[in-house]
Amino acid sequence: MEIHDEYVPDNTFCTFLETMPQVCVEVVVSTDQGILLVKRAIEPAKGEWFWPGSRLYKGESLREAGHRVAREELQLEIDIIEQLGVHEHFWDTSDATGAPSRHTVNIVFLVRPQYPNKEIDLDDQHSDARFVTEATDSYHDYVREYFDRHSLPR
Repeated sequence: MEIHDEYVPDNTFCTFLETMPQVCVEVVVSTDQGILLVKRAIEPAKGEWFWPGSRLYKGESLREAGHRVAREELQLEIDIIEQLGVHEHFWDTSDATGAPSRHTVNIVFLVRPQYPNKEIDLDDQHSDARFVTEATDSYHDYVREYFDRHSLPR
């Protein structure tokens, strides 16, 4: 099947967000330094430390989406270690004008960079990056939940 990554007009996208969950794929990047967190520059969770993620495109496999997220948001080629599971996020904010909230169903992969010494190069969705070995109270509830549920880092 052809992958459909076309632009969705704002009003149509907002209707989707207002009426149904959005399927997303997230990558938890694990290295010898710890787990990579990126500081979000856009809603939802603007200013929070999280991991990269994106909506799933029609026709795109979950694994293809994981590789795309790492390439587009971090400029990294990755190996997928395992699927950590499926999570659900309820956001009170959204980056889509006219959609005040967002409900996402997140398929989460634990990944490792193919080239561990390659520098992270963030896209404009993120303003900073850091490696952590534990989730402190200063991190978003969802980040702390992932660390606990999946015994991160590993």
